[in-house]
Amino acid sequence: MSDQTNDRKIEHIRAIENDPRTDRDGRFFDQIQLCHRGLPELALDQIDPSVEFLGKKLSFPLLISSMTGGDHALIKTINRNLAEAAERTGVALAVGSQRVMFTQPAARDSFDLRAYAPNTVLLGNVGAVQLNYGFSLEQCQQAVDLLQADGLYLHLNPLQEAVQPEGDTDFFGLQEKIAAVAAGLSQPVLLKEVGAGLSPLDIEEGLAAGIKWFDLAGTGGTSWSRIEHHRSAASDDDLGLCFQDWGIPTPQALKLAQPYQNSAGFIASGGLRDGIDMVKSVILGASLCGMAAPFLKPAMESVDSVVRVIEQRRREFTTAMFLLGAPDVNSLFMNRALILGER
Repeated sequence: MSDQTNDRKIEHIRAIENDPRTDRDGRFFDQIQLCHRGLPELALDQIDPSVEFLGKKLSFPLLISSMTGGDHALIKTINRNLAEAAERTGVALAVGSQRVMFTQPAARDSFDLRAYAPNTVLLGNVGAVQLNYGFSLEQCQQAVDLLQADGLYLHLNPLQEAVQPEGDTDFFGLQEKIAAVAAGLSQPVLLKEVGAGLSPLDIEEGLAAGIKWFDLAGTGGTSWSRIEHHRSAASDDDLGLCFQDWGIPTPQALKLAQPYQNSAGFIASGGLRDGIDMVKSVILGASLCGMAAPFLKPAMESVDSVVRVIEQRRREFTTAMFLLGAPDVNSLFMNRALILGER
């Protein structure tokens, strides 16, 4: 690895900027209709949308999902604006892959964020497949230590790696190595897909490895397969386009995960658009809801721009709770009586 990993981060951002269709806009949550209450027997200001995650209280169940990191002024601006906004609003933040900090030492600054977010939940992030390419428990711990993270994502991205020009595609024997990291790391390990979803078998293998948190990250939002298509040197290589919608839609992934609710916690990400989608996710079994794309452009502008988007999502989430007659998040969780029907 050289600066190729670092350069790739900027290429990803430019692909998202230049091609609006990298956001697949699946809107799978629109198929779920909720049961409106005309007489909710609540005052709006009585609603408590707060939750606890990894031992810390969040103002509502929002996680700003992993986006980027690296040695570039724009990337550092994005991450610092996200961190300050997450702290100001009391939501969680996960950083992009920290692999680059081991090949470009100057990239470490983009992950040194605890000073900007001293109290809220921060999650580190490393590609699980890198454990098959020499990445060690010690390096995972360094990623956690730099961020002073509350947990570490090991992200799973076989589709992205398969269509990436320089992809690392040896996913054989990873369960054992994930288990070793989970057992040896100072903070909890969370398994995360990056936009194609986790199946029941993936969850079972993760549980066997000692994992207690899973980010299902289904299809419907940003397509990393399409993004990698733009990076292909061969102009006639359409593999990334062929697989741009491959995977499990996030609502379906949540339903498939329901039998494992007594064994693990689940994060819904991938195609969530607003606070209504967040409420639907909690009803289907999510303890936390991840969004990334809505925050990328605001994070390029300012902390205040990010805060405005977060506050809008909080207002949407709280209003939906009010209209369902739900006073707190526990009254939403796995409450299928709130679902009127599915199209």
